[in-house]
Amino acid sequence: MSRGFIKEGDQEEIPMVPPRAYLPKGMPNYVTKEGLAALNDELKSLENERVGASGNYIMSNFIDAKMKLLIERINTAVEVDMTKANKGTVSFGAYVKYNGKTVRIVGVDEADFSKGLLSFISPVAKALVGKKVGDRFEIKIPKGMETIEIQGIWYEAVPLTETGVGTDENPSHHSNETNAVFQKKNRTQILQKLQNSDDVVETDGRLSQETDCHPSLQQNAQNIFTPEENIMEFLPVVNDRGIIVGRALFMELHKGNKILHPVIHLHVINNKGEAARRYWWHVSFGDTPEKTLKRNLTETLGISGVKPRLKKQYIRETKNEKELVYVYILNSDENLLKTPESKEYFDIFAKD
Repeated sequence: MSRGFIKEGDQEEIPMVPPRAYLPKGMPNYVTKEGLAALNDELKSLENERVGASGNYIMSNFIDAKMKLLIERINTAVEVDMTKANKGTVSFGAYVKYNGKTVRIVGVDEADFSKGLLSFISPVAKALVGKKVGDRFEIKIPKGMETIEIQGIWYEAVPLTETGVGTDENPSHHSNETNAVFQKKNRTQILQKLQNSDDVVETDGRLSQETDCHPSLQQNAQNIFTPEENIMEFLPVVNDRGIIVGRALFMELHKGNKILHPVIHLHVINNKGEAARRYWWHVSFGDTPEKTLKRNLTETLGISGVKPRLKKQYIRETKNEKELVYVYILNSDENLLKTPESKEYFDIFAKD
C-alpha cells in the first residue's frame, strides 16, 4: 500500500493509492508478452494523464504515486517464453479447457477471472500446472470440492470463457479498471431507470446505493436526501479503532479496494418510537464524526441545537467498500428531508 503524508498544506503530498494486484514476497513477477505490453500501455496512459493534470497538484501527486507502483512492476516483470513450453502439459501462459470452460494462466496484473484470465498464483491455476489432457483431480473451492477434468491445452490463442464480473474465486484479484467499468455500467442502467420514472423514490424501489449518492438525482428529486459525491475529495483512512492512518481520494475508496474509512448513519426517531428518517454521510478529512454530523444537521437538514447520541460503531463491508460506521440516534418530530424508500437504501442500515 502506498500512502503519503497527511500534513495539511503540504504541496508535495502523495495521496494513498490502491496497491497493485497481490504478488507474494519473493515470487517472480511472471508476465505474458501481452501482459507486459498492457503494462507499458498503462504507463503511457498515466503519462498522458500526468501532463493533463499538471495544474492540479493533488491529481498530479496521485498519478505519480500510481506510476511509481506501475514502474516497479514493469522493472521486475519476467516475460515467459511460450515457445519453450512443453506443449503437452499445463504451464504459465497456457490456454486450458476444463469442465467445459477455457481459461488462460497469466500474471497477477493481467488476471481477470471474469474474462477467463487466471492469476498463476490462484489455487485453480496452481492445481492445473503440470497436468495433461485427460487428467482428473479434485480441488477445494469456496463452495466445497470440485472435480476437474483437463479437456484441452493450447499455447496459441483460443477463445476464453467469460463468466461476468463477480464470479472470481478470489474477487480481490479483479483489477481497478474492471471494477470501474462494472460500476459505470450499473450507474448508466440506474440513470436510464431514473429517466423513465415519474417519481424517483416514492414509486421506484429499485434504487441502489450508487444512485442514492449520485448528483444527478438532485435534478430529479430536489426534496430527497442525496449524499454528495466528490470523487476528488480526500477522505480519512482509519484503522478499526477509528484512528486516522492516512487519507485517500473518494474515488479510490469506492472501487473495491476495501480501504477502511469512517461514515455516519443517523436514525431520526419520532415521538412514537418509529424510525422516521435515515441519513448517512462520509466523515470529512480533518473532522471528527461529531463535527461532520453537526455540520450536516445544520447545512443539510436545517436543524441546530440538537444532540444526537452515539448508539454503536461497527465495520460494514460490501463488494465496493469497507466502512467504519458510527450510528447516531436523534429524537425529533420535525418534517425533515425525505429519504429514499428502496430496499437497497434500507440495506445500508441493516446492521445498525
